[in-house]
Amino acid sequence: MLVIKPIDEKLKKKAIDFIIRNWGSPIMVSKGKVHLMDKLPGYVAIVNNDINGLITYNIDNEECEIVSLDSLIENQGIGSKLLECVIHKAKEQGCKRIWLITTNDNIRAIRFYQKRGFNMVALYVNAVQEARKIKPEIPLYGYDNIPILHEIEFEIKL
Repeated sequence: MLVIKPIDEKLKKKAIDFIIRNWGSPIMVSKGKVHLMDKLPGYVAIVNNDINGLITYNIDNEECEIVSLDSLIENQGIGSKLLECVIHKAKEQGCKRIWLITTNDNIRAIRFYQKRGFNMVALYVNAVQEARKIKPEIPLYGYDNIPILHEIEFEIKL
C-alpha cells in the first residue's frame, strides 16, 4: 500500500540515504544555486516500509522550486501524487508559480512535466558544465547515453 508522508525527523535519515543513492550527494545545483537537499522540506512515498519516491522543494518569494523528484516505481502514479502534494503546499503558501530545472537528457521528466501542465520557459545552454564545478558527481552522460549539457526550466502558474 502506498502512503505519502511529509519528511519529518523520523524519516529524515531514510530520506537522506535515498537522496544520496539517487543523486550521488545531498547537494543539488540548479541555475547556479546550491541546494542542500537534506535541509529542504519534502514528501516521501512509502511502499512496504521502504521509500519508493521522494520530492523536495524550496519556497521563496511566492515561488516554489521543485528541487528533486524521484520515483523508483514508474507509471504507478507515485511521482504524480508527490507533485500534487507540493502543488497543494505551494498554493497554501500563496505561491504564484512552481518551477523546476531538469537536464536535456531527461526525456522522461520533460514528458512528465509537460503532461501535467508545466511549460518549458528557458534553456540554459551548457549550464551543467558550471554546475559540475560545484558538484563534480554530475555524470557526463545521462539517460540513453545522451551528453548532459543543458538545463531546461519548466513552470506552471498558480
